[in-house]
Amino acid sequence: MTIIYMFLFFLYGLIFGSFFNVVGLRIPKKESIVHPPSHCTICDRRLTIKDLVPVFSYVFLKGKCRGCGTKIHWVYPVMELVTGLLFTFAYYQLGFTLELAVALLFISLLVIITVSDIAYMLIPDKILVFFLIPLIVLRVFVPLSPWWDSIIGAFVGFGVLFLIAVVSKGGMGGGDIKLFFVIGLVLGSIPTLLTLFLASIIGTVVGIISLRRTKQGRKTPIPFGPSIALAAIVSYFYGEMLVDWYVNLFF
Repeated sequence: MTIIYMFLFFLYGLIFGSFFNVVGLRIPKKESIVHPPSHCTICDRRLTIKDLVPVFSYVFLKGKCRGCGTKIHWVYPVMELVTGLLFTFAYYQLGFTLELAVALLFISLLVIITVSDIAYMLIPDKILVFFLIPLIVLRVFVPLSPWWDSIIGAFVGFGVLFLIAVVSKGGMGGGDIKLFFVIGLVLGSIPTLLTLFLASIIGTVVGIISLRRTKQGRKTPIPFGPSIALAAIVSYFYGEMLVDWYVNLFF
């Protein structure tokens, strides 16, 4: 039965991943996520079921619009696949527990802000608030140990990022600061600091590779949201193990 449930969570993840792409691309532009229906942004052709099968449509269409032949951005299939894999992994790790609900919501938030930040370098407050409320409720019923670590984590995440923004005079976006408040609520204090550490490493590596490929200047802005999202996922599932490894290694 575990294999069957994993397959179902993978399918659900693909479907929700497709929807998260829409949310991440439309909400920052203050557009409805319902109307108009999915369409090509170049030729305005309304997409059919054949065009909307997560991942597979991209493969079958060879990454191009069926109508005008415009290349479909790689973000669509990648985020669909990533969501499917993460949903499956969350179920495999947590089973049918209330913590699974926390994990799925957390993953959903991180996928959406990744899409939004890649497309517009923006993490909308509306998305953060939408997920913050149910995550607060869930953390009441599925508290960390100790329970108040969620509160400390939220303020540590917000406070550290806010301090960095002040010291760097705008080097950290407001969306990143607010995102770390939510991350702190979910993870607690130590895993939140680990997330910041990992995100900094990931962001630096990505930045160096990106700047070398594009040959742009060092002041070229690069979205930090995807690095934060990846670091947060690692910290959520493996944070305790990584902290224990570090402590045993150096102390």
